[in-house]
Amino acid sequence: MFDKTRSGRIDLYGFSALWRFIQQWRNLFQQYDRDRSGCINCNELHQALSQMGYNLSPQFSQLLISRYSPKATSPGIQLDRFIQICTLLQSMTEAFREKDSSMTGSARLSYEDFLMMSDLTVLFSLS
Repeated sequence: MFDKTRSGRIDLYGFSALWRFIQQWRNLFQQYDRDRSGCINCNELHQALSQMGYNLSPQFSQLLISRYSPKATSPGIQLDRFIQICTLLQSMTEAFREKDSSMTGSARLSYEDFLMMSDLTVLFSLS
């Protein structure tokens, strides 16, 4: 995402860009954590993602909640998981845009292309 050379490293400019994104995501999280509980619920997550420009279904937001919410607590996403989701969505969106050259919101992918794009998902979901 911030590793433009795909070397597995980021330079100072990449780190600076990453830091700005993290600060923006933290501010957005705090905006939707209205009760200051340290968690946002499914509806708040959906609204935050919409504000970021993602046109996703409420069902997808619920899927994210079930995947990234700690099982021992009430359903909700904490800041670290929210940043993880944002990073994943940003990376996957960039990978998708490479295939959606006409910017229509759809793309034709070979199975191998899909697997290569999905590899990013696996990396971020190992936690």
